[in-house]
Amino acid sequence: MQSRSTAARIPRQGPERRSADRRELPGPDRAPDRVPGPTTGPGPTTPGPTDLGRATGPGPAVPAPGEPGWPPMSRRRAALFAATFAAYLLVLAGVLLNTDLVDLDWSVRLLRPYDRWPSLEPLLNTWVVAGQRGPSAIAAFAWLLWRAHRLGRLRPLLVMGVALLLLNVTVGAVKIVTGRLGPHYAQYVGSPELFSGGTIFPSGHTANAVVTWGVLAYLAVRWRRTGTVIAAATACSIGLTTVYLGTHWVSDVLAGWAAGLLVLLSLPLLEPLVAVAEQRLHRRFAR
Repeated sequence: MQSRSTAARIPRQGPERRSADRRELPGPDRAPDRVPGPTTGPGPTTPGPTDLGRATGPGPAVPAPGEPGWPPMSRRRAALFAATFAAYLLVLAGVLLNTDLVDLDWSVRLLRPYDRWPSLEPLLNTWVVAGQRGPSAIAAFAWLLWRAHRLGRLRPLLVMGVALLLLNVTVGAVKIVTGRLGPHYAQYVGSPELFSGGTIFPSGHTANAVVTWGVLAYLAVRWRRTGTVIAAATACSIGLTTVYLGTHWVSDVLAGWAAGLLVLLSLPLLEPLVAVAEQRLHRRFAR
């Protein structure tokens, strides 16, 4: 048995080694301290599986899947995604099959909230602009520019661009297929007003509010919880405002909330696409 005096001791790390171990890996919202370039030492000449997606020259480093900054969809997020998608399908089926959901739409329509509480109309006419694509995008663009400048990366702008593109494609396709008319243009009481050339279902105002303000909360890492509460309150109030003004049915708003939330839940899965686009743009403009 080896005595304590002769046992090999674990060598102490010097201050330089310890400081190197404590360095943080750059996450998706942190600009890298040093951009890795091509190595000149011995090593494989062809990239391995873990090297795919990494930068090999000047430009922002792109982590490979599985590295920090590329979170897979957790069980909780997957369950929420499945529940939201199921709710979306239920609302769509409720409208297509002319169920009690359409009766609810007409009950609120015939109630005419804007006539019962007219004093709210000037305020809500102004507030609903926060859900329009143009004004909300312009307002968000200022913060995104500041965020991109602070990080030294294009990621904030690209994430918003990808989210809005996905939203427009998915929601726009359903609008065209259903062709639903809005409450102000409805012709037959009790009818779902489908396939009549309208573009009202799902509510674009509501879905855009969910995505635009939700993306800002998604990018604001330090203030994500507070931003999520503010984004949720904004999206909910804008959806209800459109019902008050009579520009959307209740089912339009329910589908808009679900459609926007599905886009937000898909964002982590789109991060590799955003990183590749960022790398290519950096290389192009760095020439």
